Amino acid sequence: MTDLTERASKLDAEDPLAYLRAEFDLDPAVVYLDGNSLGAPPRRVADRVGEVVREQWGRRLIRSWPESWWTAPERVGEKIAPLVGAAPGQLVVADSTSVNLFKALVGAVRLAPGRREIVVDAATFPTDGYIAESVAELTGTVLRPVAMDELDYVLGDQTAVVLLNHVDYRTGRLYDMAAATERVHEAGARVVWDLCHSAGVLPIELDALGVDLAVGCTYKFLNGGPGAPAFIYVPHDLQESFRQPLSGWGGHRDPFAMAPAYEPAPGIARARAGTPDILSLLALEAALEVWDGVDLDDVRAKGLALTGFFMECVDELLGDAVEVVTPRDGNRGHQVSLRHPGAGALVAEMTAREVIGDFRTPDVLRFGFAPLYTTYGDACRAARTLSDILADAAAGH
Repeated sequence: MTDLTERASKLDAEDPLAYLRAEFDLDPAVVYLDGNSLGAPPRRVADRVGEVVREQWGRRLIRSWPESWWTAPERVGEKIAPLVGAAPGQLVVADSTSVNLFKALVGAVRLAPGRREIVVDAATFPTDGYIAESVAELTGTVLRPVAMDELDYVLGDQTAVVLLNHVDYRTGRLYDMAAATERVHEAGARVVWDLCHSAGVLPIELDALGVDLAVGCTYKFLNGGPGAPAFIYVPHDLQESFRQPLSGWGGHRDPFAMAPAYEPAPGIARARAGTPDILSLLALEAALEVWDGVDLDDVRAKGLALTGFFMECVDELLGDAVEVVTPRDGNRGHQVSLRHPGAGALVAEMTAREVIGDFRTPDVLRFGFAPLYTTYGDACRAARTLSDILADAAAGH
């Protein structure tokens, strides 16, 4: 155990991203390994939200709409675009992930006339499956759930769109975006990628890979806060033909003209629907400032190292008491999932001991490693705490 503790201290001392932890408002007594569910708050957010409430809302009042609020969805989208490999003018922040998935899937079906199937990863995050089922019902298409490794067997001339998760939310497995996108395009179909568990930790190249559409949340590794609005990506070459189903005033060509007929805005603004959630949106804008000057390759390198070190700690301290279900090679996101029949109770007890991860039914303990603020010491303490709990249980304590 001493060796692991010493190694963690050495790794933290050599970490080129260690300075970023000071940017976050974290309780030093707590190990927080649930940033893949809700990111920690950057310190600057509270003051920025206070300024928005006091000045932009409290003093400028409705004048803030034309001064800065109305264009915030596009402006904040431009901050996220480099983190997912998107050139300017292709990403907007508005609405929730579920709403943006609905827009993207319906829009994709409309881009594939005559094709009648929506393919979705059978192990997808639940909301993706729910939305895909609803879209299939509303568009008269057939939903085909399939295991990711069997994708090739179902793609064909009836496939309209394929909805894929970049990182499996249960196991942390990372899927090959380049290979899967190429296979879908070879079948003449469109692909929609869900980036909720990869945006902000993995280098992503949406433009370079020719991705058709993508969505992602901002409250996980992008640290936008609970309920922060999601983003949708529509590349330049599809924007004119992208017809999303929620023709709200926010996506109108001239929203303040109050015209009786809907006419979509040019460019990415047509992916908007309703009135933007300004307080959350501007909190997110402040949170994204922590990325200034940060290289995603460094973030990825640390994420792999952190998760690898945590698995080493688990192996040494817990042995076969738990099963590591996350891939041990590079095909993983920045989380480690462990399997144990008492997972729910173990996560609750770890939380009581100030080590916060989360539980996924029926038997998975899930730990997210956010390289901007998670330390190697955190990883070591989490494994030690889990080991202590299991030892106490075995001793009947």
